[in-house]
Amino acid sequence: MSKRGASPPPSTEGTLIKRARSNSPARNQIAISSGKDDRQKGLIRSVKRTSNLEAPIISLSGSHSAEILSCRFDPTGQNIAACSADRSVSLWRTYPPNTNYGLLSSHHKAPILDLQWSLFSPLLYTVSADQILSFTDVTTGQRTRKIRAHRGIINALDRTMAGGAGIELVATASDDGTVRVWEGGEDGSKNSVAVFELGCPATSVAWSADGQNLYIGALDNEIHVYDLRKGEQVYALTGHTDTPTSLALSPNGAYLLSPSFSSHTIIHDVRPFSPSPTRIHRVLQGAPAGFENTLLKGAWSKDDGGQRVAVGGADRMVCVWDVDSGRVLYKLPGHRGTVTCVDFHPKEPIILTGSKDGTMLLGELDPGV
Repeated sequence: MSKRGASPPPSTEGTLIKRARSNSPARNQIAISSGKDDRQKGLIRSVKRTSNLEAPIISLSGSHSAEILSCRFDPTGQNIAACSADRSVSLWRTYPPNTNYGLLSSHHKAPILDLQWSLFSPLLYTVSADQILSFTDVTTGQRTRKIRAHRGIINALDRTMAGGAGIELVATASDDGTVRVWEGGEDGSKNSVAVFELGCPATSVAWSADGQNLYIGALDNEIHVYDLRKGEQVYALTGHTDTPTSLALSPNGAYLLSPSFSSHTIIHDVRPFSPSPTRIHRVLQGAPAGFENTLLKGAWSKDDGGQRVAVGGADRMVCVWDVDSGRVLYKLPGHRGTVTCVDFHPKEPIILTGSKDGTMLLGELDPGV
């Protein structure tokens, strides 16, 4: 990925595509078309509102001059963070007036490839092609820790509070063929807690629900499962014919979502005793990966306990599937470039998407689907 120039000064407001009254979340919005005179006005449709967003679809734009590579809600759902190839991180309010209240542009010297909100403190973890893992206090915008974590590009990270020690652990996956585990928070050591050698570039990483295992997607088309206590691989998840681009654990910890460069998205059964010997629960199609080899990031819905999953595609759309049936529920348009990342709101049926067009979209979904 080539370096991009510095981003322009950010705008201070999100751009609303359609404005609606924000006093009642469960309501009908009436859309009116207007022509040159009153006779051409007419009712288009009635839109049932399902969230506290100001409008059914909201565009967040103006902060980034290059593609957005990761975007996520914080654990409360009140804030959004996005990172970009322009080496900056933008911070947004989820609800009206959708303010872009922060732009962090000096913490990395190369494209920022992934980010995660801390689970217990006002910290934001970011990783970059500059091989740095950065810890930022979002209340002040100041970087509190900087770790030269790897000898190659860092593609992904994940964090967990599980494990019983009361310490947040951060795992980073790199092109140098290793995944390293670090202490989170502001006072942790600059030395890694554990190192796992894969022998090929690691493209994605996710913690198990109990914090004892790490799922690692790699260039060999497999997902390697490592036991943190034993310090060794315990098994591997197979089925992909090309590199997994991201990993996401279901809210109940039983299933693992993994899109890939082959345009196939697999849901793996990671329960201790899986009824399937291959551990493949569903194979989903509908989100084309394209030829750019972008590490597309998928996500699970949270407000309904993980009944839906979503992955963006090179067709500039977001594909949302029903997990039980495997059928496509939505193909969501709106972006002008590959949709690189997706996240679901932790409490409401809201989907967040980021794209190579440098914008994000917030959209309501039907909770009754």
